[in-house]
Amino acid sequence: MKIAIGSDHAGFPLKNEILKHLEAKGIENKDFGTFSEESCDYPEFALKVAEEVAGGNYNLGILVCGTGIGISIAANKVPGIRAALCSDTFSAHACREHNNANILALGQRVVGVGLALDIVDAFLNAKFEGDRHQRRIDKITDIENKYRK
Repeated sequence: MKIAIGSDHAGFPLKNEILKHLEAKGIENKDFGTFSEESCDYPEFALKVAEEVAGGNYNLGILVCGTGIGISIAANKVPGIRAALCSDTFSAHACREHNNANILALGQRVVGVGLALDIVDAFLNAKFEGDRHQRRIDKITDIENKYRK
């Protein structure tokens, strides 16, 4: 499993904790920035991670900003991306099982480090169930295709 990860300045400290967690578990990853707490714009990092995941270079992505809202909205503009903002473990595994989410978004100002790492584990360990859920994912793809320029 290969994970693309990114954050803005507000998510930088939590991103670093997640990186340590992934490395301790032997999970291959790449940090797409930012690399400091200096103010920056989250759409840049959402786009980098989303393009890598959508392009098949990474299996999944993790994005962190202050709330997780802005960075997930930006990532979801990339066709093929289903970024899910999660602040609990149930949503983290359900979004993979039912929605085949391929990017997890977290808010540093919303969840603590311990819970965030549990959410990451729930997301990474869950598997898409397919079947009736695939029909729904196909309908999401149809919407993307309708508005693709």
